[in-house]
Amino acid sequence: MVPFSVLDLVPVREGGSLKQAYAAAAALARAAESAGYKRFWVAEHHAMEGIAGAATAVVLAHIGHATSTIRIGSGGIMLPNHNPFVIAEQFGTLEALFPGRIDLGLGRAPGADSRIAQAFRKDVRQAAEYFPQDVVELRALITGDPALPLTATPGHGAAIELWMLGSSLFGAQLAAQLGMPYAFASHFAPDHLDAALAVYRRDFRPSAALDKPHVMPAMTVICAETDEEAELLASSQLQSFVRLRSGSPGKLPPPVADYRASLPAAHQAMLANIGQASAIGSPETVRRAIEAFIGRTGADEIIVSGSTFDPDARVRSLQLTVEAFAD
Repeated sequence: MVPFSVLDLVPVREGGSLKQAYAAAAALARAAESAGYKRFWVAEHHAMEGIAGAATAVVLAHIGHATSTIRIGSGGIMLPNHNPFVIAEQFGTLEALFPGRIDLGLGRAPGADSRIAQAFRKDVRQAAEYFPQDVVELRALITGDPALPLTATPGHGAAIELWMLGSSLFGAQLAAQLGMPYAFASHFAPDHLDAALAVYRRDFRPSAALDKPHVMPAMTVICAETDEEAELLASSQLQSFVRLRSGSPGKLPPPVADYRASLPAAHQAMLANIGQASAIGSPETVRRAIEAFIGRTGADEIIVSGSTFDPDARVRSLQLTVEAFAD
């Protein structure tokens, strides 16, 4: 069976606090480590009251201190929001604190709307155009290119695993050109998944870090004892997605029975579309869905996403998912 990893948005629940969100993330990471998951990634989002991972490197330090063996990393750092030198220093610091455990996934999207660009005092659209050069510069800072005028300390020589993230053909092409492992955001943008993986594998050029293509698509996975219970738990995540796409994001809401059936046809179609990369149900239902998805994608790893209003329910979901493949 391919390795499983975890993507956590560090959700803030309705009626909950940031402190509770960070405590839940640490508990989830410990559970993932105990269950045998390979990686625990946190995503960078800004100015969203329901997502607490904006200061991604700081959150990863918190996760690192709560765990001991699982790899931890960004899924991802939105590089146009930053400059490569500072990211090299941040993740070099993490690698010094948690040696041999740090992943740095890089994305091109800003992670929020145009107001974030103003807050960052950056032209994010222009910065996105320089994304390929910034990725190359960041890698050079970490590997220690002698042509660079400054040495990132920490950062220089750090054993960081660099990943390219994407939801379109652009990231696939760049990952292939640079010889990087590739993670695809199919849990919320599955439409270009097959084409992107085909382009990545076709055009892949071996690098010092990676000799053959390596892909990790994302799935929304909510596993419970029964299909009905899993669907109820998943309704919190589904509500958040619909609200986000409808322009009214907020904190993670409590579950609602028969949520899908209550939606207008357009929203039901939206959920059906992202359902291409989801596994919601009992252990047997989840196993069948994940096996079919691996068969479709030829994935080398799977990273599972999906928030539940009750943090313990997501811990249980991770455990049941692994147990479903134990035999």
